[in-house]
Amino acid sequence: VFLLFLQSRKKMRLLLFLIICQYAIKSVNTHHVSNPNIVLLMADDLGIGDLGCYGNKTLRTPNIDSLAEEGVTLTQHLAASPLCTPSRAAFLTGRYPIRSGMAAFSRVGVFLFSASSGGLPSEEITFSKLLKQKGYATALIGKWHLGMNCKSSNDFCHHPLSHGFDYFYGLTVTNFRDCKPGHGSVFLKGVQKSLVIPIQIAGITLVSLAIVQYIGLLKVPFQALSCCLLITAVSLAVLIFFFYHFRHLNCFLMRDYQIIQQPLSYENLTQRLTKEAMQFIGRNTGAPFLLVLSYLHVHTALFASKNFRGKSKHGLYGDAVEEMDWSVGQVLDVLEKYNLSNNTLVYFTSDQGGHVEEISSSGEVHGGHNGIYKGGKSTNWEGGIRVPGLLRWPGVIDAGAHIDKPTSNMDIFPTIVKLAEAELPSDRIIDGHDLMPLLQGKITRSKHEFLFHYCNAYLNAVRWHPENSESVWKVFFFTPNFSPEGSNGCYDSHVCFCHGGFITRHDPPLLFDLSRDPEEKVPLTPETESRFYEVLRVIHLAVVNHTKSLRAVPNQLSWDNLLWKPWLQPCCSSLFQSCYCDYEAKANLPEVHSG
Repeated sequence: VFLLFLQSRKKMRLLLFLIICQYAIKSVNTHHVSNPNIVLLMADDLGIGDLGCYGNKTLRTPNIDSLAEEGVTLTQHLAASPLCTPSRAAFLTGRYPIRSGMAAFSRVGVFLFSASSGGLPSEEITFSKLLKQKGYATALIGKWHLGMNCKSSNDFCHHPLSHGFDYFYGLTVTNFRDCKPGHGSVFLKGVQKSLVIPIQIAGITLVSLAIVQYIGLLKVPFQALSCCLLITAVSLAVLIFFFYHFRHLNCFLMRDYQIIQQPLSYENLTQRLTKEAMQFIGRNTGAPFLLVLSYLHVHTALFASKNFRGKSKHGLYGDAVEEMDWSVGQVLDVLEKYNLSNNTLVYFTSDQGGHVEEISSSGEVHGGHNGIYKGGKSTNWEGGIRVPGLLRWPGVIDAGAHIDKPTSNMDIFPTIVKLAEAELPSDRIIDGHDLMPLLQGKITRSKHEFLFHYCNAYLNAVRWHPENSESVWKVFFFTPNFSPEGSNGCYDSHVCFCHGGFITRHDPPLLFDLSRDPEEKVPLTPETESRFYEVLRVIHLAVVNHTKSLRAVPNQLSWDNLLWKPWLQPCCSSLFQSCYCDYEAKANLPEVHSG
């Protein structure tokens, strides 16, 4: 009896031990799935066909591909806009850019100057603001492109630090060809087309007035003539000064609120961005952090350090892609070094599709490869909006899974806000949906029944994924006129535009079923699709409901907000010194192996 008693006590202790272990494991897992570190990696203008995990056989992207092997690959992941500024606004806020005023009614759909007054409104709630409130350390490293100042050169109303980031190291605008000597200009062709005729008209008018004044046919007050000449001369002088000094005025590197390099130097730039990212992680190993590493690669001007230059099979573009992949590997390695991998959600994407019209003056292709998909950046054909979507979180997200349901870069907002145990805003519409149930296999279809694709502020296309159906319907209300005709882009204008003579309107709209025709080759007709009018009717109702949900907001991309304003110009020295400075110390950079 005594032995049986001892054995029973041992069993009780063992049972108690197992219960405690189970509770401990459950507690660890519960903690594990809440308040993870968040690392968001965003490429610029990267084509979905540029990565090995999406089918590329010649570019070497082993580190990015490892995210697919160890996590989930989204094969119908969509940018909320095919242009940088509105896409990034949607990414940060989880809302269509039309809701925040970050969609243009004019031809220009992005910020071009550091001294513009438009930007992401302070009323908008970014995921960085919400995570910061929950105790996260937050950093943005790389490209911002969502404005900087409103009324003075140092009010920083649109700056990253005004939108929830504790730390910023990068560019407030973007990487332009004009920023790198010898790489051409994105403005000259547009300036020539837009200003040559007005300048000719002004010149002819002034000369004509001077002639009729001289021969006595018409009496023109001398003061009025002098005033017109002075205004024309000053305008031309300002224009020439601005474009001559464009690189110094718009291409600079900041740390927090301070300009540390003006103009920007491309020497070891990716290594510097990578080092900043690694150091931020190293400083925050003991508390949750949010890191947004927003690469300049592969937007033109293309660049690559000497360890990668000339090493790929696709020229300078391929070199840049492979250097970015190296950087991703460095970030993943530092997470592993500090034993953070299992408690970190890593996401990799691009802000929109590859820019197919980017060709250098020597004829080298400088734009991305969008795989089988039509079009590219600036269009809502699949090539412009279908982007890489890779998520890795060991032990939480199954490795090697592929999800072919419609998802959006707006989904990152509610996903990470919920993971941080923050509250989603209740005073506004959030268009994104939490991805975790889909990523963990708790649900099998996307919560996006409809997705609305805008070309600037104009509703261009709608995607519908009905319940209990494999079909993904997509209608176009208008399409860009490719030039030259029969090509895959708008090569004559460098990007496609959204209105006027640049588009063709369709009535009835063009209809595709992406599940059968992902390349958008053959529009369906009432003769080839029995549900043609039913699909259009449902989508029309969805558009009506969506339109009712929109509210009038100030247009951040109006001409007034886009134009260069001298009093807003950030300058680390003075205009008379060409705004020159270089405070970047030659610190030790991470070791580079081109692999």
